[in-house]
Amino acid sequence: MADYADYGFHSDAATHNMGYQLDAITALLDKTRNRFILDLGCGNGYLVNVLIGEGYNAWGTDASEKGIAIAKQRNPGRFFVQDLSSDALPEQLKDIPFDTVISTEVIEHLYNPAAFIEFCRLQLKQGGELIITTPYHGYLKNLFLSVFNKWDSHIDPLWLGGHIKLWSRNTLTRALTDAGFKVVSFTGCGRIPYFWKSMIIKAKIA
Repeated sequence: MADYADYGFHSDAATHNMGYQLDAITALLDKTRNRFILDLGCGNGYLVNVLIGEGYNAWGTDASEKGIAIAKQRNPGRFFVQDLSSDALPEQLKDIPFDTVISTEVIEHLYNPAAFIEFCRLQLKQGGELIITTPYHGYLKNLFLSVFNKWDSHIDPLWLGGHIKLWSRNTLTRALTDAGFKVVSFTGCGRIPYFWKSMIIKAKIA
């Protein structure tokens, strides 16, 4: 995980408003199949705490000690700091048979997304599922940003820790397929179709 560790999880996940994603993510889950869930880059633990409240077995890791401290206020035994110099999960999570990994608004911040996807795959049982959310980019949205001169504010290179990878449905599908996954679901969320704020892709180990 060396290359992946060099760039880390998105430790600012706590600042993201998940309101427009939450229903779409939970709609992809089923307690009979998604029994043990890991949220990689969980930020302040918002999603994991919601899932626990709905009866799921969920855990979260993040490189941000501050974020994990906030998350632990509700469910102290479910959150752990991820050591980015390690190729493994925290010791407390190593023996949990995860059948679902969720990563929300992380992959757009990473220099080496392929290493991150591989790390996700290694945490999953055979046939496990990976759910990834990331800002959506497609022809119509990109055209709008160009015509109305919005690219500078959209990608803002002065934003420390900002987005360095802009994903479309096709490019994220290709990255997942190259890592041995089969995409089984796509959902756009936030705003009107094809101008979505984010997309949610669920993939299964092929």
